[in-house]
Amino acid sequence: MLEIHAPSLGIRNARLQRLLADWEARRHGREFPARADFTPHDFRYLIGNLSLLDVLYEPLRFRYRVHASNLAQRMGAEMTGKWIDEIPNPRHAAAARSHFAEVIERRAPVVYRRDDQFVTDNLPHDCEVLALPLARDGRTIDMLMSAFVWAE
Repeated sequence: MLEIHAPSLGIRNARLQRLLADWEARRHGREFPARADFTPHDFRYLIGNLSLLDVLYEPLRFRYRVHASNLAQRMGAEMTGKWIDEIPNPRHAAAARSHFAEVIERRAPVVYRRDDQFVTDNLPHDCEVLALPLARDGRTIDMLMSAFVWAE
């Protein structure tokens, strides 16, 4: 069984540490939990900062099923139902694609920190992002859960 712990990922933000712990608690011996293992109520502490993405293969692509409203506001674009490649800022699109592809490649949660270099509205934003794999069958990653938090 895959063992993942927040300190090993270097997560700084307490809400992201909690999300990782919630993800682990719902694995129930499987490699990955399913989207059905969570309810919207479970994410009260991340409302507005959480996105769900469908994962499609051959070629590997990601489509926002739900785009975080706080992220949409900062980006100036609502991405629900759109592909990662449609993100207006090419640097942001490339970073998101790379981050999500790493989750698929490693078959594990990945934390990504952007210190003073993540540009959405042409201003730097310090943020930390956690992307978590989900699988209906516990094994084949078919969705990602991604949460952003920004420095206060």
